[in-house]
Amino acid sequence: MESRWLEWAQRLQAIAQSGLTYTQNPFEIERYEQVREIAVEVLAAHVDLPIERIRDLYAGETGYATPKVDVRGVVFRDDAILLVKERRDGRWTLPGGWADVNDSPAEATVREVYEESGYRTQATKLLACYDRNKHGHPPSTFHIYKLFFQCELLGGAPAPSVETEGATFYRRDEIPPLSLPRVTPAQIERFFEHSYHPEWPTDFD
Repeated sequence: MESRWLEWAQRLQAIAQSGLTYTQNPFEIERYEQVREIAVEVLAAHVDLPIERIRDLYAGETGYATPKVDVRGVVFRDDAILLVKERRDGRWTLPGGWADVNDSPAEATVREVYEESGYRTQATKLLACYDRNKHGHPPSTFHIYKLFFQCELLGGAPAPSVETEGATFYRRDEIPPLSLPRVTPAQIERFFEHSYHPEWPTDFD
């Protein structure tokens, strides 16, 4: 039961967002705003973010509430995996980020890999579709699906970006400290196993 508060906050926010999208009744609008405020207070009690920041994030979401989509590229070279160093926390992750409108998931992944690492790739297989809540990441304001694509290395060279300051291939026994909001050690281990077993199907929750 310890982790249910995150699920409750995300569900309350989604109910409030969808309700505010469709109702025109002023009394219902007030009630949905109260529901959203409860979600804000639940989250603020558990995460290291100012309550006004959480309130602004939730108020900025409109339309029917759906999970957000995070895409990550899994690129191997000589039994080493490509990681990029995040400027925000100084830790390492698989290159990736939010999927953009009008990009397919594979296109978004290839773009993110290039922008964050300098390497050109081609997405060849969806390795995993994970519910972020189920895989040991720190709490997030929103519900997120994480898509991990295996990508074939085509060329390029390591290059920094606005969000990253390094791109390096690491062997399995030399993985540096990871940016846990983005990727976990268990996920890195799983993708090494996938590289040894190309016949394995896609993982999913």
